[in-house]
Amino acid sequence: MKLAILSRNGKLYSTRRLVEAARQRGHTVRVLDPLRCYMRISSNGFQLRYKGRSLAGYDAVIPRIGASITRYGTAVLRQFELMGTYSPNPSDAILRARDKLRAHQLLAAQGIDLPVTVFGDNPDDTADLLSMLGPPPHVIKLNEGAQGAGVMLTEKPSASRSVVEALRGLYASFVVQEFIGEAEGADLRCFVVGDDVVASMRRQAPEGDFRSNLHRGGTALLAEATEEERAVAIRAAKVLGLGVAGVDLIRAQRGPLVLEVNSTPGLEGIEAVCGVDVAGCIVDHLAARAE
Repeated sequence: MKLAILSRNGKLYSTRRLVEAARQRGHTVRVLDPLRCYMRISSNGFQLRYKGRSLAGYDAVIPRIGASITRYGTAVLRQFELMGTYSPNPSDAILRARDKLRAHQLLAAQGIDLPVTVFGDNPDDTADLLSMLGPPPHVIKLNEGAQGAGVMLTEKPSASRSVVEALRGLYASFVVQEFIGEAEGADLRCFVVGDDVVASMRRQAPEGDFRSNLHRGGTALLAEATEEERAVAIRAAKVLGLGVAGVDLIRAQRGPLVLEVNSTPGLEGIEAVCGVDVAGCIVDHLAARAE
């Protein structure tokens, strides 16, 4: 299999592990900076070039596209797709997952439970918008935030109104959600590859915080997802069209709730905690599908 990995930094752990796993299995692999890819689009066909050379004949491509380059990165990925290259996470699926509001709408429409979410635009509606959610605490999230950045907890109605007004003043897009207190600052990361959860870990927020992201100082422990949690994670990834995803769940009294579906989940934390060759699972999935 001739494999391309779209990544701005070939030295990152996740990128290195994918390269190692592919080469161990006898595949040809190349890391491409998506910002150095450029394309020709015409009714006669599609072309991609990289540093003056043609990009053609790739069987599969793994997108490791950061949030800051979503627009251009997904355009490059779409060009690969139009040239017949398989991707486990198509460009449209990445765009669906990156937009928290859109993702929540799509998941809820398929009956997948998640924290109750409200969204509005006009400042005159703020009080009624928050009343639709119920009393605080409230979690306020920037619509395109990542790794716990842009996530705030407000514990009083006045604080919720103030944060909402401040974000509107900055023309930021955001959603407001119910706070799931019984989770006690923990969530479950399920790593989905194809039709299976290949690894799972429990992430715990540091003392004084409610965000369990490892980038925010959270800690992780090996955890076995229940059959219900595995089913929810796999279904959430499929609803958004992702073949590889990090699905974050909260264990609530009413059952597992989907917090987020990450289209570019990191490998370092989950491989270290679980001792699973997640990169190898991804490459094997690609090889089977690319054939």
